[in-house]
Amino acid sequence: MTSKKVIAVFGATGAQGGSVAKAILESNKFAVRALTRDVTRPSALVLRDLGAEVVKGDLNDEASVEAALKDAYGAFVVTNFWDHLSKEKEVCQGKSVADIAKRLGLKHVVYSGLENVKRLTGGKLEVEHFDGKGEVEEYFWSIDVPMTSVRLAAYFENFLTMWKAVKASDGDYYTLALPMGDIPMDGISVADVGAVVSSIFNSPAEFLGKAVGLSAEALTVQQYADVLSKTLGKEVRDAKITPEAYEKLGFPGAKEMADMFRFYHMKPDRDVQLTHRLNPKVKSFSQFISENQGAVKGI
Repeated sequence: MTSKKVIAVFGATGAQGGSVAKAILESNKFAVRALTRDVTRPSALVLRDLGAEVVKGDLNDEASVEAALKDAYGAFVVTNFWDHLSKEKEVCQGKSVADIAKRLGLKHVVYSGLENVKRLTGGKLEVEHFDGKGEVEEYFWSIDVPMTSVRLAAYFENFLTMWKAVKASDGDYYTLALPMGDIPMDGISVADVGAVVSSIFNSPAEFLGKAVGLSAEALTVQQYADVLSKTLGKEVRDAKITPEAYEKLGFPGAKEMADMFRFYHMKPDRDVQLTHRLNPKVKSFSQFISENQGAVKGI
């Protein structure tokens, strides 16, 4: 039996990386080398038990990245802006992986990218957690690394945390404050990304050199609210907040998030049909919420 080609998975104990590592192990076509900063974490041990080779890898340490990518066929690369809130750092990490992938001759990198909003809008909008990934996408392709970028829609998981419905002060109902007007917003569960990425690794000819926008479905804020209403057993309404009002909410990153929603108004390319083809089990928002009822009711 020939040994399987190795795919190195960055951020393997995080949400995206963990989903990808598990899906590739399940499809059984490639071996997985799971990179994590702490190989003793319970989530790292779970991956080891599932058959992954778990190695120490830190995006801030080039030698560890080089060692982790040695002899690998491919890699799934994800960077986390929210770790340090620095676009410069995210760009630096991404370019460093690109340079090493080029030097070692990797055959297929799948990068968790996003659009360079600042460039696309001529500087009108600035969404740092998108823009840095957009710069890294451009760099991978400019130095001819065989790369596919996957651009994820908004996470359904956000509705359990920072976008959860809030009880109204003037009555027995809840509101959902997302400044989208009546424009549908694409969404996906991060847990469903792994199977999509695994399918992309299985079809390099179709996807090399491309950017693929991922979405389970696109709903208006009121449609998201209606799904939450059913589970909560309480009325949830669209708060009808504007991007301008959202920007003034004053939490860290409010301006950045407002600009992200303004960019969503421009309907970036997210391909629902392709996402379903690559992962036929991708969950709708309604399915996601019914699987996470406990968390929803916890609000």
